[in-house]
Amino acid sequence: MGLYDLPQFNFSEKIKRMLRGRRKNNIKIVTLAVSLSIVFGFISGAATSTFFYFQFSNNIDRTDVRPFVKVEDIMQIEEIIDDPIVKAVEKSSPAVVSVVIGEKGGGTGFLVSEDGLILTNKHVVLDEKAEYTVFTSDGEEFSAKVLARDPLQDLAIIKISQEDKLFPVLELGDSDDLRPGQTVIAIGNALAEFKNTVSTGVVSGLGRTITASGGTFVETLEDIIQTDAAINKGNSGGPLLNLEGKVIGINTAMALDAQSIGFAIPINKAKRAIEQIQTIGRIVYPFIGIRYVMVNEKVKEEYGLTVDYGVLITKGGLLQPSITPGSPAEEVGLEEKDVVLEINNEKINAENSLAEIILKYNPGEEVTLKVLRDDQELEIKLTLTERPE
Repeated sequence: MGLYDLPQFNFSEKIKRMLRGRRKNNIKIVTLAVSLSIVFGFISGAATSTFFYFQFSNNIDRTDVRPFVKVEDIMQIEEIIDDPIVKAVEKSSPAVVSVVIGEKGGGTGFLVSEDGLILTNKHVVLDEKAEYTVFTSDGEEFSAKVLARDPLQDLAIIKISQEDKLFPVLELGDSDDLRPGQTVIAIGNALAEFKNTVSTGVVSGLGRTITASGGTFVETLEDIIQTDAAINKGNSGGPLLNLEGKVIGINTAMALDAQSIGFAIPINKAKRAIEQIQTIGRIVYPFIGIRYVMVNEKVKEEYGLTVDYGVLITKGGLLQPSITPGSPAEEVGLEEKDVVLEINNEKINAENSLAEIILKYNPGEEVTLKVLRDDQELEIKLTLTERPE
């Protein structure tokens, strides 16, 4: 093959092949560029969305927006709202007050009338020289006046007032309907420091008799409620409530050498005192004028009686006559060794004492006594007078 003897070339085909190669390369470049754009776009979008997510989260915190509440949480909230104890406490707390005794401590009370009558324990306001201040649940402060101290029970009535103001009042229940095991709620100024403290428990027992003491104060309390709801110093005078928010007792005492043993005076024992303060301005008791012992099997045998119930009129000592001079008993001729069996057809026994029966009446009312004298039954009418101080 000579120098000029070169192979024949088809230049048009050559150019076509070159152009096709370049087109393929361009397509690859474009494809790569698009792919890179998608990747970087995704990364950029992800970064941007993350930025806004955290910005939004920060805004949630700053604007106090809460996440969605679960159905279970809503149901739990509804259960709390519907809880009868919560309802009873919310209903009653505004009428429970703290009673402060000068600088010496304090107790509790609760409002029983819109014009400011407060029921509390007598031992809370025992000091006749002290000044008493009442604090309501919303922090208002009032000077309190002692209207009456019950001569026979650990009860007292004090009063606060403010012109044109009506106070919230607690509804009184029926303590005769109480049953052991029933749920009860105590509210009070625990330790004279923690106002409107709530504790719960049950009625542990009924008809208890205890001797309560504190300082120079000693008193025998009969027919009272025992509860395991926590009653601490400062709770005295506060309400014991049922699940309807009604008062069924007045918290009064606790056992120091035991756990969860507290006592409350049945509210029915206080209703009379409240009514008397509202009508005659003082607390009075009916009076017969006899000294007696409860008749039981032992007394029956000792005195040779034919009955095992009622009360036997007897002397209380050399200076304590069986019949009080000038009393209703003396006027109608009751005698030593008489046995009073009934009052207005109510049988007198350990479960229904003479004192409990008499408290159902007021001075000035007439009652009929069934009396056993020398084995003969007599009916004697007697008009009750006011018990002397």
